[in-house]
Amino acid sequence: MLSRLLRLPRPVALAVSAVPVVGLFAVAVLAPLPFVVAQPGLTADVLGERDGKPVITVSGAPTRPTTGQLRMTTIQATGPSTTVNLPELLDDWFDRSRAVMPKEVVYSSGGTDKEIEEHNLEEMAKSQSAAAEAALGYLHKDPKGVKVELNLADVGGPSAGLLFSLGIVDKLDGDGSGGDLTGGRTIAGTGTIAADGAVGAVGGVALKTQAARRDGATVFLVPKAECSDAQSELPEGLRLVPVTSLTDAVNALRALNRGEDAPSC
Repeated sequence: MLSRLLRLPRPVALAVSAVPVVGLFAVAVLAPLPFVVAQPGLTADVLGERDGKPVITVSGAPTRPTTGQLRMTTIQATGPSTTVNLPELLDDWFDRSRAVMPKEVVYSSGGTDKEIEEHNLEEMAKSQSAAAEAALGYLHKDPKGVKVELNLADVGGPSAGLLFSLGIVDKLDGDGSGGDLTGGRTIAGTGTIAADGAVGAVGGVALKTQAARRDGATVFLVPKAECSDAQSELPEGLRLVPVTSLTDAVNALRALNRGEDAPSC
């Protein structure tokens, strides 16, 4: 999952002989290029259900009903084995709802389509584990007594970690004062999560903000380091809230609920 819209590389002059110029141009136009095309992907409410099953299930501690939504966001990119040529890239380059990105940046782990898919699913599993640990640590609950099951294994990558943690906090504690952490809003966001609650950058945020607004979000939580990227194609009606930790995110949502100032990019 990637961070920014990238410029196409400058043309490279090649020393060749005995090949007509027209022939060279045709080859350049039709040759596959090492790029992928990405666009806004699905979003999912971690407080809701997926395939008829709650995304977050907690046992060993009382949970509370919630209102509002916490939507994790994704981007959708062409696969590592998909080839694109120059005319296709130029069409996508001028489409503001898409981004052209170097293939090695999107698929940094390398390998076949299947190997990359397996790697991304492993990253999601690790993210879910860290999200549960971060949320229970924030709430000072014993992970040996409280079990969290997360049901979103078919989405790859680690970038839903922050939203998973917030969902667990909302189900167990809400805003800490009897209300919903969402304040009844549709909140979206992105960010990796570490077991200690630190939020990390993920990339693709300009596309994810579009997905979030499309699906009704009015607030988007973004890793602070990616504020400028998120602002580059920010949809109207979506407020950016920068965070560096789970505590930051919870405090910002509480402030919004109380009508107080919250951080903005």
